[in-house]
Amino acid sequence: MMTLAIRHCIVHPEAAALAGFLDKLGLNRREMSDCNDTTNDDDFTGAIFPAGDSWIEAWTASPEIPACTMLQIVVDDADAFATKARAEGLELLGPTDAHGERIYFAQAPGGVQLTVQSALPTGVASAA
Repeated sequence: MMTLAIRHCIVHPEAAALAGFLDKLGLNRREMSDCNDTTNDDDFTGAIFPAGDSWIEAWTASPEIPACTMLQIVVDDADAFATKARAEGLELLGPTDAHGERIYFAQAPGGVQLTVQSALPTGVASAA
C-alpha cells in the first residue's frame, strides 16, 4: 500500500478570493472548462492548483457542496487502505465509485473531512 498524492480541498464562499491569492503567489492554475478566472466572483465555480501529483482545490460553497475543508489522500489501492483502517478501529463510509476513482470517506479529529481514494480498476465504470 502506497500513498501517491495529497490533495487539500477548500469549499468556501470566499473560494474565488483564495484562488486569486494562490494566483498571486505564482501557483499555476489548471485550466478547466467548469472553472473560471477570478475577475468576476459571481462566475467563479472553482480552481485546481497542481503540484506534481498533489494539488490544492478551491471551490465555491453551494447547497449541493457545503463549506468544508477536506483532505484527500490518493493511494494505490483504496480498498486495501480501508480494510487496514477499519482493522485499526477507524470508521470509514463507502466505497463510492465516482470520477474514475474508488472513494472512502471519514471524519478526522477536529472535524476535517477526509477521503481515501484510488483510480478505479480497468473495466470498472464509475457513477460520475
